[in-house]
Amino acid sequence: MAGTTDDGGGRRGNPRRMAIWGAAALVLLLPLVAMQFTGEVAWDLADFAIFGAMLAGACGTYELAARATGNKAYRAAVGVALATAFILVWMNLAVGIIGNEENPANLMYGGVLAVGVVGAFIARFRPHGMERALVATALAQALVAAIALIAGLGYTLILTGFFVALWLTSARLFGQAARERAPAGA
Repeated sequence: MAGTTDDGGGRRGNPRRMAIWGAAALVLLLPLVAMQFTGEVAWDLADFAIFGAMLAGACGTYELAARATGNKAYRAAVGVALATAFILVWMNLAVGIIGNEENPANLMYGGVLAVGVVGAFIARFRPHGMERALVATALAQALVAAIALIAGLGYTLILTGFFVALWLTSARLFGQAARERAPAGA
């Protein structure tokens, strides 16, 4: 029963759950506050709706994963992967990574996310398979940067290193979760 787990599974008032959704609400309010002080931030209703939907999707997905397992390493791995995907999409929509947000080369990052999503389904969300899926996602991220560099579309090495490190951190946490699940002597 979800409500009787020692960490508060699905109960109301779960501090972790409140912190996640509260942080998402605060992040959603940041652009509104920034708009009061600078003309550099000029969001319209559509921007807030898209950002809010992204936050709800990421938080909801994390919540589903957290309810499915009590393994802290698995939860952390999911959190890192979701945060990485969120930042990648947000940056791409806001300013673009290769050139500006209107550069069609940025669509290659959709392929990076597709590698992760397809890999997760193939792995059936099991930790060992998720570890491999996230390593493949890191490789896809590096491949996009290599293509951009070879094609003369831009230099994204530092930013790529940041994303690759996050994907690999998630992979390592999934690997840790897999080891924790393995029966003794296996």
